[in-house]
Amino acid sequence: MGPVDLASRLRARLDPSPEVVPAPGDRLAGVLVPLVASPEPAVIFTRRAATLSRHAGEIAFPGGLVDETDAGPVAAALREAAEEIGLDPGLPEILGALPPVHTTVSGILVVPFVGMLEERPRLAVGEGEIAEVFDAPVRQLLEVEAERTWDRPDGRRWTGWVYEIDGRTVWGATGRMVHELLEIWRREVG
Repeated sequence: MGPVDLASRLRARLDPSPEVVPAPGDRLAGVLVPLVASPEPAVIFTRRAATLSRHAGEIAFPGGLVDETDAGPVAAALREAAEEIGLDPGLPEILGALPPVHTTVSGILVVPFVGMLEERPRLAVGEGEIAEVFDAPVRQLLEVEAERTWDRPDGRRWTGWVYEIDGRTVWGATGRMVHELLEIWRREVG
């Protein structure tokens, strides 16, 4: 399947212009889910630096909080992707948004935007925030997808989608976003 057909199939199931309002006390953020079409469909992830105060060392998508210069969450996602991984904001074709994800720990409503790239561009890790950028083929994500329950140190339980990729664990809010993308993939792409 070519990039145009793939983009068309995914766009049909994504929200073209999400209207999201964070709850009182929550903050709004946008992330980019970079989807590379060729030679094999793959998703680009980041591993956050171990020195960060929030979500240190976790696997994530490039993005961040909407600030006063942004025209909304998609602008924040593209701005942060440029800062974090050196992605030219004009390269990804924004196909639409996955359902928003609320991070209970940090009180952030995250809007994930799927951005199609015909091929993987050259990327540069931003200083300080990002430790690593890596790709995971969609085929591999489909194969390793698992729903897990973990006992947390605070005594509570966490249940969600987990992806073990080459010694890295995708889980939490990012895992929910990946699961939503894969649900659309299974229905629309096969």
